[in-house]
Amino acid sequence: MNTLYPSVRLRALVTAVATTLPVFSSIASAHSVASDATDSQAQVIINGGRPSSLPIEIPTTIEGINAKTIEQTINAIDAEDALKYLPSLLVRKRYVGDYNHAVLATRASGTGNSARSLIYADGVLLSNLLGNGASFTPRWGMVTPEEIERVDVLYGPFSAAYPGNSAGAVVDYVTRMPQQFEAHAKITGFSEQFQLYGTDQSYSGKQLSASLGNKQGNLSWWVNVNQLDSDGHPLSFANKLLSTGASNAGGTVVSGAIPGKNPQGMDWWILGATGQYNTVQDHAKIKLAYDFSPTLRASYTLGYWRNHMRSSADSYLRDAVGNAIFSGDVNIAGKKYTLAATDIANSINQLEHITHGINLKSNTRGVFDWEIAASLYDYNKDISRAPTVAIPAANSGGAGRITDGAGTGWNTFAVKGIWRPDAAHTTEFGYQREAYQLRSKVSNTSDWQQADAGSQVSAFQGNTQLQSLYAQDTWRMTAQWKATVGMRVEQWDANHGIIASGTTSVGLPDRRESYVSPKAAIAYRANEDWTYKVSVGRAVRMPTVSELYQGTVSTTSIVNNDPNLKPEKSWTTEWSAERILNEGQGLLRATVFAERTKDALYSQTNTLVTPNITNIQNVDEIHTHGIEIAYQESDVFTKGLTLAASLTYADSTITKNDRFAASVGKKQPRVPDWRANLVVSYQPNDRWSTSLGVRYSGKQYGSLDNSDSNAFTYLGFSSFVVADVRVRYQLARQWSASLGVDNINNKKYWAFHPYTQRSVVAELKWDF
Repeated sequence: MNTLYPSVRLRALVTAVATTLPVFSSIASAHSVASDATDSQAQVIINGGRPSSLPIEIPTTIEGINAKTIEQTINAIDAEDALKYLPSLLVRKRYVGDYNHAVLATRASGTGNSARSLIYADGVLLSNLLGNGASFTPRWGMVTPEEIERVDVLYGPFSAAYPGNSAGAVVDYVTRMPQQFEAHAKITGFSEQFQLYGTDQSYSGKQLSASLGNKQGNLSWWVNVNQLDSDGHPLSFANKLLSTGASNAGGTVVSGAIPGKNPQGMDWWILGATGQYNTVQDHAKIKLAYDFSPTLRASYTLGYWRNHMRSSADSYLRDAVGNAIFSGDVNIAGKKYTLAATDIANSINQLEHITHGINLKSNTRGVFDWEIAASLYDYNKDISRAPTVAIPAANSGGAGRITDGAGTGWNTFAVKGIWRPDAAHTTEFGYQREAYQLRSKVSNTSDWQQADAGSQVSAFQGNTQLQSLYAQDTWRMTAQWKATVGMRVEQWDANHGIIASGTTSVGLPDRRESYVSPKAAIAYRANEDWTYKVSVGRAVRMPTVSELYQGTVSTTSIVNNDPNLKPEKSWTTEWSAERILNEGQGLLRATVFAERTKDALYSQTNTLVTPNITNIQNVDEIHTHGIEIAYQESDVFTKGLTLAASLTYADSTITKNDRFAASVGKKQPRVPDWRANLVVSYQPNDRWSTSLGVRYSGKQYGSLDNSDSNAFTYLGFSSFVVADVRVRYQLARQWSASLGVDNINNKKYWAFHPYTQRSVVAELKWDF
């Protein structure tokens, strides 16, 4: 739902949304429109329950979803599932419980640009801004679906309250806080039949969850525990290009290799499946809130997430007597290929992460209100283990390597104020500090499954810090016109950078830079049905710790990273028109957007130097323009039938890139030309609800030069059309059951790794 509401008619729509079958907007439960009938932009007002971390005035497009909608229309097992059908969004979730690659993509940012979006839960930063890319996934596991009260999504960098990582979107999860005693329990089971290359197997799992909460006088409390046990399908596939085979009779003659073509259309052999994760994730959360007065609340959140992952591997290769072959010289169709010990390998991850969040907030709705907030995300334990010996010997131990990320994490602190000098003005301002710390050490070990770390192989460390002052003023000029002007001043520091290879280490220079990011928006309410808006904002996305400091040392020189990377600098504009439909039962929005980004951060090959260097570099300029259409309407054709749909077109082109000229004129990686979502939901009575969701993503590329023309293969980035269904039945007052199928059409599609194929999800829930 766009935030530029005509207030009188829209209040009727908000009420309808809150009381009918879910429409994809959480505004009904999250916000109320200001009582001033002249309002043409959204104003956030806390109505009790869990406070939102959003600014009061939101000068940008906002979409959302509430708990009721999630329950009735989405087979939600992970927190990111709540975003499945929102306009222009895609989470690269490869399997249930995907903790290390489920990155959010937005209008002009692909799944390789994780640092261009911000994810919060109750004000605690979950975005992993230690790096940028698929392996720096938001910490979705710190939120479970049954906790969610609502999710709000702000599009674009138009609010001065957020740093340049908001260039794509800001996602704000607000979790439950009880008003009376309540208890909940849920069990979910799921199963996927996966067929690809030489794998034909069923992968299943279960999730158990329980919650308990109460409000006793001025004290509110909530406890949630959750365990997910998930077997995911294989994610990676060992392969060899035909062109690398030696034409001789050497090696063990094997069968089982599967012919195919790689993303560049070159012939290759698929030799085995790897990355088949069994992941057991434990989640626990305690939330406390105390009302010192009707206008002053303190709250505290403690979150704990533990993940034990063990991956397995399967070789498709068999020798003459049927033994599986995992390494060594093999002969396929008369050519010899060498399988390294790690080509078809397994691994173990042992993670324990802890979050703290504290908030003190006044809500007088008078002349002045204030807030103090702080959060901490700590990698209390972060161990990855992998063998350097081949299977089957590795199954019982043997030499390997340990990667230890203990000491890594981030913390935030903010002081905010709201000043309302008169009915026409609302001024928001504040100070914010975010600090990130990377600590990563790779060591040899005598037993990759159990032994302690031995000699050091490599190490990386570094810190970044962003301190910001911001102010934003919203002025209701007339009954029809409203303007918002903001400014963000930022000081960025990078320090204590060290890269080590073996016993050789190189210290990197400290950096301090400052930037200014202006913002502006204006809205016009033409009549009761139509509202128009223009927003513009600058975003400066600073280099992350890993982009600066995660590299390799040769003698005393750094060979594959650049500690002098420039930040990304984007100017983004959007023009929106919004119309209320069907006497307040529907809403139609059209948004035209444009973004110009200079010094975009990508891994690429610098062809201007000899030898060529491949590392994180600045791409000179990328231009994106497009249109987004969003529609939602309840009681369409008949009572209880709701439609929600969106369509996005984006033309994102690299316009200048001196270091890699072959990319100029090509499409930005992982940004599809078209995206579309459709959700049809029907609630014939209070007991039954049904839904059909369809998701579409068009053509896209994974490489800067768009050379990966063969998208439907391992390492490719493909288009897709996927349909999901869900049926829910209220068995009794306290019991409900649901059954759903994701990817019911069993589409085989890719984002480097294969996505989930047809999966059945069953759920039984008890609420008191």
